[in-house]
Amino acid sequence: MLVANNSLMLVVILSVPASYDIVYRKASLAEYSFFERLKIRLADIAFYAAIALIGITVRFEIRGWENFESIQSDGRQPIYTFWHDRIFLGTYVWRKRGIVVMTSKSFDGEYIARFIQRFGYGAIRGSSSRGGSKALVEMIKAMRAGLPMAFTVDGPRGPRYVAKAGPVLLAKKTGNPLMPFIVEANRYWTSRSWDKMQIPRPFTRALLIIAKPIYADAAGPAADPDTVVQELQSSLDALVEEGRRWREQDHG
Repeated sequence: MLVANNSLMLVVILSVPASYDIVYRKASLAEYSFFERLKIRLADIAFYAAIALIGITVRFEIRGWENFESIQSDGRQPIYTFWHDRIFLGTYVWRKRGIVVMTSKSFDGEYIARFIQRFGYGAIRGSSSRGGSKALVEMIKAMRAGLPMAFTVDGPRGPRYVAKAGPVLLAKKTGNPLMPFIVEANRYWTSRSWDKMQIPRPFTRALLIIAKPIYADAAGPAADPDTVVQELQSSLDALVEEGRRWREQDHG
Protein backbone atom coordinates (compact mmCIF):
# COMPACT_ATOMS: atom_id res chain seq x y z
CA MET A 1 0.00 0.00 0.00
CA LEU A 2 1.49 3.32 -1.12
CA VAL A 3 0.12 6.47 0.47
CA ALA A 4 0.95 10.16 0.45
CA ASN A 5 2.52 11.56 3.58
CA ASN A 6 -0.41 13.71 4.65
CA SER A 7 -2.95 10.88 4.42
CA LEU A 8 -0.93 8.20 6.17
CA MET A 9 -2.00 8.87 9.72
CA LEU A 10 -5.37 10.29 10.65
CA VAL A 11 -5.62 12.35 13.82
CA VAL A 12 -7.04 10.16 16.58
CA ILE A 13 -9.20 11.67 19.32
CA LEU A 14 -8.10 9.73 22.41
CA SER A 15 -10.25 9.74 25.52
CA VAL A 16 -7.71 10.62 28.20
CA PRO A 17 -8.58 10.14 31.88
CA ALA A 18 -8.23 13.44 33.75
CA SER A 19 -5.58 11.96 36.03
CA TYR A 20 -3.30 11.33 33.02
CA ASP A 21 -3.76 14.61 31.16
CA ILE A 22 -0.51 15.78 32.76
CA VAL A 23 1.60 13.51 30.54
CA TYR A 24 0.60 15.64 27.54
CA ARG A 25 1.50 18.95 29.19
CA LYS A 26 4.94 20.57 29.34
CA ALA A 27 6.67 20.30 32.69
CA SER A 28 7.96 23.27 34.68
CA LEU A 29 11.52 24.43 33.97
CA ALA A 30 11.92 26.11 37.36
CA GLU A 31 14.82 23.86 38.37
CA TYR A 32 16.91 24.97 35.39
CA SER A 33 18.96 28.14 35.01
CA PHE A 34 17.96 30.87 32.57
CA PHE A 35 20.44 29.68 29.92
CA GLU A 36 19.41 26.05 30.39
CA ARG A 37 15.76 27.01 29.93
CA LEU A 38 16.69 28.92 26.79
CA LYS A 39 18.61 25.94 25.38
CA ILE A 40 15.73 23.56 26.16
CA ARG A 41 13.22 25.79 24.40
CA LEU A 42 15.48 26.28 21.35
CA ALA A 43 16.21 22.53 21.10
CA ASP A 44 12.50 21.80 21.44
CA ILE A 45 11.62 24.06 18.51
CA ALA A 46 14.60 22.95 16.38
CA PHE A 47 13.91 19.20 16.67
CA TYR A 48 10.18 19.65 16.14
CA ALA A 49 10.76 21.77 13.04
CA ALA A 50 13.32 19.36 11.55
CA ILE A 51 11.08 16.31 11.95
CA ALA A 52 7.92 18.11 10.82
CA LEU A 53 9.49 19.79 7.76
CA ILE A 54 11.31 16.70 6.51
CA GLY A 55 8.50 14.33 7.45
CA ILE A 56 5.91 16.19 5.39
CA THR A 57 8.00 15.66 2.24
CA VAL A 58 8.32 11.88 2.65
CA ARG A 59 6.12 9.50 0.67
CA PHE A 60 5.30 6.35 2.61
CA GLU A 61 4.60 2.76 1.66
CA ILE A 62 2.96 0.50 4.27
CA ARG A 63 3.22 -3.22 4.87
CA GLY A 64 1.42 -5.07 7.66
CA TRP A 65 -1.30 -2.52 8.41
CA GLU A 66 -3.63 -5.45 9.10
CA ASN A 67 -1.46 -6.28 12.13
CA PHE A 68 -2.21 -2.88 13.64
CA GLU A 69 -5.90 -3.26 12.84
CA SER A 70 -6.03 -6.69 14.48
CA ILE A 71 -4.95 -5.17 17.80
CA GLN A 72 -7.65 -2.53 17.57
CA SER A 73 -10.34 -5.05 16.65
CA ASP A 74 -9.28 -7.12 19.67
CA GLY A 75 -10.03 -4.13 21.90
CA ARG A 76 -6.42 -3.72 23.05
CA GLN A 77 -3.81 -0.99 22.89
CA PRO A 78 -0.51 -1.60 21.07
CA ILE A 79 2.88 -1.26 22.71
CA TYR A 80 4.83 0.27 19.82
CA THR A 81 8.33 -1.25 19.82
CA PHE A 82 11.17 -0.21 17.50
CA TRP A 83 14.91 0.38 17.30
CA HIS A 84 16.35 3.67 18.49
CA ASP A 85 17.93 4.52 15.13
CA ARG A 86 14.46 4.77 13.52
CA ILE A 87 13.17 7.36 15.98
CA PHE A 88 13.14 10.29 13.52
CA LEU A 89 10.50 9.00 11.11
CA GLY A 90 8.94 6.83 13.82
CA THR A 91 8.06 10.02 15.70
CA TYR A 92 6.54 11.56 12.60
CA VAL A 93 4.60 8.59 11.30
CA TRP A 94 2.74 7.83 14.57
CA ARG A 95 2.03 11.45 15.53
CA LYS A 96 -1.29 12.64 17.00
CA ARG A 97 -2.25 9.25 18.44
CA GLY A 98 -1.77 10.02 22.11
CA ILE A 99 1.07 7.51 22.44
CA VAL A 100 3.01 7.77 25.71
CA VAL A 101 6.78 7.25 25.94
CA MET A 102 9.37 7.23 28.69
CA THR A 103 11.81 10.15 28.71
CA SER A 104 14.74 10.55 31.05
CA LYS A 105 14.85 12.94 34.01
CA SER A 106 17.59 15.08 32.52
CA PHE A 107 18.34 18.18 30.44
CA ASP A 108 18.17 16.12 27.22
CA GLY A 109 15.03 14.35 28.39
CA GLU A 110 13.29 17.68 28.95
CA TYR A 111 13.63 19.02 25.42
CA ILE A 112 12.83 15.57 24.00
CA ALA A 113 9.62 15.47 26.05
CA ARG A 114 8.68 18.93 24.82
CA PHE A 115 9.11 18.37 21.10
CA ILE A 116 7.37 14.99 21.11
CA GLN A 117 4.46 16.54 23.00
CA ARG A 118 4.14 18.97 20.08
CA PHE A 119 3.48 15.87 17.95
CA GLY A 120 0.73 14.70 20.29
CA TYR A 121 2.74 12.26 22.42
CA GLY A 122 2.71 11.99 26.18
CA ALA A 123 5.81 11.67 28.37
CA ILE A 124 6.42 9.76 31.60
CA ARG A 125 9.71 10.62 33.28
CA GLY A 126 12.34 7.99 34.00
CA SER A 127 14.96 5.84 32.27
CA SER A 128 16.81 2.58 32.67
CA SER A 129 19.34 4.38 34.88
CA ARG A 130 17.21 7.03 36.63
CA GLY A 131 13.75 6.29 38.00
CA GLY A 132 13.07 3.49 35.52
CA SER A 133 11.15 1.21 37.88
CA LYS A 134 8.85 3.99 39.04
CA ALA A 135 8.28 5.13 35.45
CA LEU A 136 7.42 1.57 34.38
CA VAL A 137 4.83 1.37 37.18
CA GLU A 138 3.33 4.63 35.92
CA MET A 139 3.26 3.28 32.36
CA ILE A 140 1.44 0.17 33.56
CA LYS A 141 -1.16 2.31 35.32
CA ALA A 142 -1.57 4.59 32.31
CA MET A 143 -1.94 1.68 29.92
CA ARG A 144 -4.55 0.06 32.13
CA ALA A 145 -6.38 3.41 31.89
CA GLY A 146 -6.42 3.03 28.09
CA LEU A 147 -3.33 4.91 26.86
CA PRO A 148 -1.04 3.39 24.19
CA MET A 149 2.69 3.15 24.90
CA ALA A 150 5.91 3.11 22.88
CA PHE A 151 9.46 1.87 23.55
CA THR A 152 12.77 2.21 21.76
CA VAL A 153 13.73 -1.27 22.84
CA ASP A 154 17.52 -0.77 22.64
CA GLY A 155 17.44 2.70 24.23
CA PRO A 156 18.42 4.95 25.75
CA ARG A 157 22.11 4.07 25.34
CA GLY A 158 22.24 0.63 23.73
CA PRO A 159 23.74 -1.77 22.96
CA ARG A 160 22.44 -1.07 19.49
CA TYR A 161 19.91 -3.58 18.16
CA VAL A 162 19.71 -5.53 21.43
CA ALA A 163 16.16 -5.81 22.81
CA LYS A 164 15.56 -5.07 26.50
CA ALA A 165 12.90 -6.46 28.83
CA GLY A 166 11.01 -3.23 29.69
CA PRO A 167 8.30 -3.45 27.03
CA VAL A 168 7.87 -7.18 27.69
CA LEU A 169 7.20 -6.51 31.38
CA LEU A 170 4.68 -3.85 30.38
CA ALA A 171 2.96 -6.31 28.05
CA LYS A 172 2.79 -9.03 30.71
CA LYS A 173 1.34 -6.68 33.32
CA THR A 174 -1.30 -5.12 31.06
CA GLY A 175 -2.25 -7.89 28.63
CA ASN A 176 -1.62 -5.57 25.70
CA PRO A 177 0.51 -6.83 22.79
CA LEU A 178 3.91 -5.69 21.62
CA MET A 179 3.75 -4.28 18.09
CA PRO A 180 7.20 -4.31 16.46
CA PHE A 181 7.68 -1.94 13.53
CA ILE A 182 10.37 -0.10 11.60
CA VAL A 183 10.38 2.83 9.21
CA GLU A 184 12.97 2.32 6.48
CA ALA A 185 13.98 5.44 4.54
CA ASN A 186 15.16 4.93 0.98
CA ARG A 187 17.75 7.72 1.32
CA TYR A 188 19.09 9.03 4.61
CA TRP A 189 22.02 10.48 6.49
CA THR A 190 23.51 8.61 9.44
CA SER A 191 24.34 10.46 12.66
CA ARG A 192 27.51 9.89 14.67
CA SER A 193 25.57 8.94 17.80
CA TRP A 194 25.76 5.49 19.41
CA ASP A 195 22.61 4.35 17.58
CA LYS A 196 23.70 5.69 14.15
CA MET A 197 20.30 7.38 13.87
CA GLN A 198 18.84 7.55 10.38
CA ILE A 199 17.91 11.09 9.30
CA PRO A 200 15.82 10.86 6.11
CA ARG A 201 16.71 13.07 3.20
CA PRO A 202 13.90 15.41 2.10
CA PHE A 203 11.50 13.97 -0.50
CA THR A 204 12.72 10.40 -0.02
CA ARG A 205 10.44 7.37 -0.02
CA ALA A 206 10.02 5.32 3.14
CA LEU A 207 8.60 1.94 4.06
CA LEU A 208 6.62 1.42 7.27
CA ILE A 209 6.58 -2.28 8.17
CA ILE A 210 4.38 -3.51 11.02
CA ALA A 211 5.00 -7.03 12.30
CA LYS A 212 2.49 -9.42 13.82
CA PRO A 213 1.66 -8.55 17.45
CA ILE A 214 3.40 -10.45 20.24
CA TYR A 215 1.29 -11.33 23.28
CA ALA A 216 3.21 -11.71 26.53
CA ASP A 217 0.53 -11.76 29.25
CA ALA A 218 0.54 -14.67 31.67
CA ALA A 219 -2.52 -16.27 30.05
CA GLY A 220 -0.82 -16.45 26.67
CA PRO A 221 1.33 -19.25 25.24
CA ALA A 222 4.60 -17.31 25.64
CA ALA A 223 4.59 -16.45 29.35
CA ASP A 224 8.34 -16.64 30.00
CA PRO A 225 9.82 -13.09 29.76
CA ASP A 226 13.15 -14.23 28.28
CA THR A 227 11.31 -16.15 25.57
CA VAL A 228 9.23 -13.10 24.69
CA VAL A 229 12.30 -10.83 24.61
CA GLN A 230 13.92 -13.22 22.16
CA GLU A 231 10.74 -13.30 20.06
CA LEU A 232 10.73 -9.50 20.01
CA GLN A 233 14.43 -9.47 19.06
CA SER A 234 13.82 -11.89 16.19
CA SER A 235 10.83 -9.93 14.93
CA LEU A 236 12.73 -6.63 14.85
CA ASP A 237 15.77 -8.27 13.26
CA ALA A 238 13.52 -9.65 10.51
CA LEU A 239 12.01 -6.19 9.95
CA VAL A 240 15.46 -4.65 9.54
CA GLU A 241 16.36 -7.30 6.97
CA GLU A 242 13.08 -6.78 5.08
CA GLY A 243 13.70 -3.04 5.05
CA ARG A 244 17.26 -3.54 3.78
CA ARG A 245 16.04 -5.74 0.92
CA TRP A 246 13.36 -3.18 -0.02
CA ARG A 247 15.91 -0.37 -0.11
CA GLU A 248 18.41 -2.37 -2.19
CA GLN A 249 15.71 -3.43 -4.67
CA ASP A 250 14.57 0.16 -4.97
CA HIS A 251 18.11 1.35 -5.71
CA GLY A 252 18.59 -1.54 -8.13
